[in-house]
Amino acid sequence: MDRIDLFRIFARVVEAASFTHAAETLGMPRSSVSAAVQQLESRVGARLLTRTTRTVTPTPDGAAFYEHCLRLVADVEEAENLFRQNESAVQGVLRVNMPGRIGRLIVAPALPDFLATYPGLSVELGVTDRAVNLVEDGLDCVLRVGPLQDSGLIARRMGELELINVASPTYLKQHGTPQCPTDLLKGHEAVRYASPQNGRVEQWEWEEHGHTHMLDVPGRVTVNSAEALIACTLAGLGVIQIPAYDVRSYLHTGQLVEILPQWRAAPLPMALLYPHRRHLSMRVQVFATWLEDLVRQQVLRSVSAIP
Repeated sequence: MDRIDLFRIFARVVEAASFTHAAETLGMPRSSVSAAVQQLESRVGARLLTRTTRTVTPTPDGAAFYEHCLRLVADVEEAENLFRQNESAVQGVLRVNMPGRIGRLIVAPALPDFLATYPGLSVELGVTDRAVNLVEDGLDCVLRVGPLQDSGLIARRMGELELINVASPTYLKQHGTPQCPTDLLKGHEAVRYASPQNGRVEQWEWEEHGHTHMLDVPGRVTVNSAEALIACTLAGLGVIQIPAYDVRSYLHTGQLVEILPQWRAAPLPMALLYPHRRHLSMRVQVFATWLEDLVRQQVLRSVSAIP
């Protein structure tokens, strides 16, 4: 095993904080990962990791060496691709995670063209509405929707998701059509959405004169996924706020109707996150460019085009 491979394995163990987890993401036996780290420690003449029954953490020497490893691996990858100017230069496995409906409705149907352009590339596509740990899970990048926390990751802005208010015709026939947000407190119900991360139920929001307003609209049904939110709305259980792309097809068919168009919530920012490294792998570069173009075409189209 050459030195660069040892560096890659060591960096993966540090990021996963586990030999077992690192081995799973690398597709290697755990014994091979352990042996690689031992070989590396022997080469550099220092103990790089502190091992306990529950976790693996870098020693002070290991933490400093880890930063050097990232730079060296990135430099080697850049040098290998220096004179490769065509699609065949992009090789390997790209591990990416994103929200469920974007992954299923937008990205998955477009993947055949992407893979045809880059025949040497394979994609492991994770779709979930729950937050994932990019580093610990061995991911190359994740697509996030909503405000970003300071995580030490690099964010590439992908645009903003326009939010709209919708209900089913059946619901509106029974409860009437609200004319302003406060009407929602007069005989209306919302399908309430609880965050998969913390269980907090989101309030109804709208922007007016540059200010954000909130209401706690009552509702008898609470869900924690976009799929369930849409299904309950189609069933006439209440009003919701949701990204426009999520319900575009239902608006076209008339199964859902936009309400309160003058009182929409602020758009949600969307960004692709990847680890803070001096050089970005070509796999992530081409995927980021492709994804940005895709979401601008398929996700960020104006709702005004919807009848």
